[in-house]
Amino acid sequence: MPGSNRQRVLTLLLVDDHAVVRSGLANMLSAQRGLKVIGEVGEGAMAVEVARRSSPDVVLLDVVMPGMGGLECLRQLKRQHPLVRVLMLTSSENPRDADEALTAGADGYVTKTASSAELIRAISVVAKGERFVSEEVQRLLADYSSSSALLTPREIEVLQLLRKGMSNPDIGYLLGITPRTAKAHVSALLVKLGAQDRAEAVARGFEKGLLRP
Repeated sequence: MPGSNRQRVLTLLLVDDHAVVRSGLANMLSAQRGLKVIGEVGEGAMAVEVARRSSPDVVLLDVVMPGMGGLECLRQLKRQHPLVRVLMLTSSENPRDADEALTAGADGYVTKTASSAELIRAISVVAKGERFVSEEVQRLLADYSSSSALLTPREIEVLQLLRKGMSNPDIGYLLGITPRTAKAHVSALLVKLGAQDRAEAVARGFEKGLLRP
């Protein structure tokens, strides 16, 4: 049959608040056989609207954007346009962002350090209905999962308050526990994170994705 071997063209919507990034991606992806960029937007609310009008096969979505952030945009896309595949393409290497995105339904997650070949492969994989997570992100997620499991929910709360420079009495007051109990939580998380002091514990928290910048 004539045209039976014709490759299907995948349509793409690029969502990133940096115009230079969008332009560079559009030029690179449009040069690839079988890919067509049908839209470029700089914020989440517009992405949801453009996706409604154009029904792209794959949305390439940044995490950190002003206004509606990437994670909320992802949730709305999945709720309003469940057939659209969403590949997170972001400069964020915080494993917590990756974990939340994948939990919210992202079909893939790669960072902007990915090569063009890896990005194109990721687009192809998610377009087929499969999940793609770069090896780099998989390693970050593994470390994050083990660290999250290591600390109790209460210890993570205490770690977040240590970040604010709070004393044991302050922590106890906010959490409704005694200063002595607060001190015990601090001591436990220092041991679990392999930290010598509070400042190092906070630094380890950022490294492991337990705290956000």
